[in-house]
Amino acid sequence: MHTSDSVTATHCPYCALQCGMNLRPAPGGAGGVGVTVEERPDFPVNRGALCGKGRTAPAVLSSRVRLTGPLVRTHAGRLEPATWEEALDAVAEGLARTGRAHGPDAVGVFGGGGLTNEKAYALGKFARVALRTSQIDYNGRFCMSSAAAAHQRAFGLDRGLPFPLEDIPRTGCVILVGSNLAETMPPALRYLTELKANGGTLIVIDPRRTRTAEQADLHLAPRPGTDLALALGMLHLVVAEGRTDEEFITGRTAGWEEARAAAMAHWPELVERITGVPVPKLREAVAMFCAPSSAMVLTARGPEQQSKGTDTVGAWINLCLATGRAGRPLSGYGCLTGQGNGQGGREHGQKADQLPGYRKLTDPAARAHVAGVWGVDPADLPGPGRSAYELLDALGTDVRALLLMGSNPVVSAPHASRIEDRIRSLDFLAVADVVLSETAALADVVLPVTQWAEETGTTTNLEGRVLLRRRALTPPPGVRTDLEVLHGLAGRLGIEKGFPTAPEEVFDELRRASAGGPADYSGITYARIEAEQGVFWPCPEESPGTPRLFLDRFATEDGRARFVPVTHRDAAEVPDADYPLLLTTGRVVAQYQSGAQTRRVAELNEAAPGPFVELHPRLAARIGAVDGSPLAVVSRRGRAVAPARITDAIRADTVFMPFHWPGEGRANTLTNPALDPISRMPEFKVCAVRVEPAPRAPGSEDHVLPDSSPPAR
Repeated sequence: MHTSDSVTATHCPYCALQCGMNLRPAPGGAGGVGVTVEERPDFPVNRGALCGKGRTAPAVLSSRVRLTGPLVRTHAGRLEPATWEEALDAVAEGLARTGRAHGPDAVGVFGGGGLTNEKAYALGKFARVALRTSQIDYNGRFCMSSAAAAHQRAFGLDRGLPFPLEDIPRTGCVILVGSNLAETMPPALRYLTELKANGGTLIVIDPRRTRTAEQADLHLAPRPGTDLALALGMLHLVVAEGRTDEEFITGRTAGWEEARAAAMAHWPELVERITGVPVPKLREAVAMFCAPSSAMVLTARGPEQQSKGTDTVGAWINLCLATGRAGRPLSGYGCLTGQGNGQGGREHGQKADQLPGYRKLTDPAARAHVAGVWGVDPADLPGPGRSAYELLDALGTDVRALLLMGSNPVVSAPHASRIEDRIRSLDFLAVADVVLSETAALADVVLPVTQWAEETGTTTNLEGRVLLRRRALTPPPGVRTDLEVLHGLAGRLGIEKGFPTAPEEVFDELRRASAGGPADYSGITYARIEAEQGVFWPCPEESPGTPRLFLDRFATEDGRARFVPVTHRDAAEVPDADYPLLLTTGRVVAQYQSGAQTRRVAELNEAAPGPFVELHPRLAARIGAVDGSPLAVVSRRGRAVAPARITDAIRADTVFMPFHWPGEGRANTLTNPALDPISRMPEFKVCAVRVEPAPRAPGSEDHVLPDSSPPAR
């Protein structure tokens, strides 16, 4: 592995901030990686700040922890080294054989929110053109799909933030719902610190008193699964106290009367009974939100990863619309996207119902446009397929073979033990990844692919800012790019053209495919991205880009935002005698998502070595738990065991587990796959559990990484 001669300006491979960083050549550096990370203060999103994950990102480039050659499962049931020709032949044959025997929809494709725009676009095209399957979705469905659906209903367009991050410190009040920025996106916490320094106020809504909640002027701790009632109760008070913006409602919205009537059924005392938030605190929150001339509501996975996540986000949007806090400078609703390219990943074709440019797969004009770019008959494009969990749940039955890129559902999917069983039941599984994840360890073929520092490509961050990662390193000789993998597979499936391996060539095709769509990238080029520190979409040809959406009109047909009447309903599971507590899940600062990469970094493992169960002292006393003792958390789906972490920073009726680890402490063994009816988002954030002391089996480990020779599936 060797480097270029100069510093390379690029971006972190992890969360949706996509922090700017510089990579400096360091031949013979730690682990033989060849580069070190330096601050990049000129990039406006993070202004040089990096969290521990970003600083240590090069560690995963080391050949000691990554895949450096293809693996193929032998008749003896073990993964053994193979040549690239053998591996690609095996994948192409496995996918083609299944398609011939059971039809094209028996072949599935599952992508990842960390893939670049180029790779996400090529993967969606590969599924629909080379495999002719409708069965494609990606793990971004588990990220912000509820917010996306609510965005579409209210505004006619879905972009995580309709304004740049730099606007947040300049508004008057921020309500942050279900986000722990201090641990999930540490460099972004400065925006909230600056907000307060500028005289603005911060309201944090979270059942835990997190590091972020400790920064708040007001912290509301609702019972998990009741965010919808909380938002409706606040809107009720806005109406009752005469705080609505009638001019804005009349001039720029539609549907207010129905939404108003729905909210008025949620009077404050009822909302207190549902949420546990006292009425005086509700009134205080409303007063703080309405006092300044501008304000924002920002949501994250807390309210979104629920079986009513779309309606919950819709209720917060209704609050913004009713008070005139949308479509105006320094005001609005925004979603804090989690995954590195969760936004771009769905805009350009990984999602089951979308074509590039955020076009609907069911729209004849959209199908005709994209088919024209691809050189195929629109009638040959398959229709919408299953959503992510539904696709995973169908493995081994309706979907018999799977190509998976950049995801680890054995750890990250809800009801993970069932999904692991479904994956094991496949006729054929191929995984392309940078490390041997828990899911890759079950594959028939494992394809080692390049990482962020070894490839060029674009991502779209949570602001809708399209960014460019530049290649700084030559990858190991046994590793190929995802674009090269798709090119090689397409050729073996009889598609000789249409899958180029040069990222900029793919991006130029993506620009043409997106032209005229809601997410129009046609005016964005690599040169512009570099010159302008990123370009905000939508950006048609000749456009300067759009940092701020909706200031003149919303993206609906008549330009008006839509109120949507919503009503509180319970979570899919509520506590009962057998499962009297609520479980909520989340992240810790030193690990990321399923941990497949960060659990391979010594510094991060020292900071966060394994899972834990966070519980209140009163609950601990009741069940006889002591700090550090092993606890079993049991749901209707399974059992997880991890050490107790006792703190009064959580509600007494709630326990918390981080979801980064496999094995005995796998939090997603417990979580509920109940789906939002609109977004198809699973209910990760709330399920009924019981907790009891449970001695750990001798020698058991929750975070052991798989070797390259797992037992037969």
